[in-house]
Amino acid sequence: MKAARLHEYTDEMSEALSIDEIERPELERSDGVLVEIEGAGWCQTDNHVVEGMWTDYVPQELPMTLGHENAGVVAEAGDEVTLVEEGDPVICHPVQTCGICRPCRLGEDMYCENSAFNGLTTDGGFAEYLQTNERAVIPLPEGVDPVDIAPHADAGITAYHAAKKAVRELNPGDTCVVIGIGGLGHIGLQCLEAMSAADIVAVDIKDEALELAADLGAHHTVDSSEADVASVVDDLTDGVGARQVLDFVGADGTTALGPEIAAPGGDHHVVGYGGHVHAPCQALVDGEFSFEGTLVGKYAELQELVALVERGDVDLHADRYDLADVNTVAEKLEHNDIEGRAVIVPP
Repeated sequence: MKAARLHEYTDEMSEALSIDEIERPELERSDGVLVEIEGAGWCQTDNHVVEGMWTDYVPQELPMTLGHENAGVVAEAGDEVTLVEEGDPVICHPVQTCGICRPCRLGEDMYCENSAFNGLTTDGGFAEYLQTNERAVIPLPEGVDPVDIAPHADAGITAYHAAKKAVRELNPGDTCVVIGIGGLGHIGLQCLEAMSAADIVAVDIKDEALELAADLGAHHTVDSSEADVASVVDDLTDGVGARQVLDFVGADGTTALGPEIAAPGGDHHVVGYGGHVHAPCQALVDGEFSFEGTLVGKYAELQELVALVERGDVDLHADRYDLADVNTVAEKLEHNDIEGRAVIVPP
């Protein structure tokens, strides 16, 4: 089968992956599931993997097939698999978990002590077939296209996970600021709109992104290249500040907004990454607010997101690309030339 594989780390996205002819995976376990990939989303994390940013955090053995936002049809299922059978359309949670370690027992499957992360620590879905396990697959409702929903396996669930944490702290009339209305941000905004009665303030530097935010339900939009975000939030909240902040950019400039715009006791959820968090300790203590990271999400949360998609509460804009065009996609994303998400479609 054909697969897009990383052979060495590089900053040159035009040479990121090579299209190799490799053996189709064989099921190695009785709970294994072989998925024929119909769509695999390309993510900013894929660019970071290519650059070698993850080498200090997870083990990676090259060459490796990338792709962690995967959906398709079950091609083969192990003897003990009961959830799905051959021919079933599925979306794949990117993390294969064990179900028996303490984090799994507590329902925190993202912290599984025996996990394999497709496209990050083991072969992913930029290929014709993907090997995963029963605990990672979610059957898709009738009428949901695997190609269209594939990016929700990471972009969607990550945005949903952050929004769900924020919603727990949001009461009607509270304000939530969403920074960055891109591939993840436009999903997170829709999740907030579907699950809360908060006033949503969308922040971006692109007119088209702010127009999209307004169309998706944002009550206020702020062009941070022209306006002072802290002053606008202060005016909109009568000096109270935002109870929750969802930062889908994660740059030094956006994390620096935390102490300026968060209400006392609020949270600044860092979803995008690449920058740093620099805040005076006194500001954290005085405001008693916190910075909180966001790592993908739980299996159950992906199920919940699929339900929102089926109900029509969350829509996703994605463009389709052939497997042979993966490096073109990597370059486009590197230069912020992709609106929404990009989905790789194998031959």
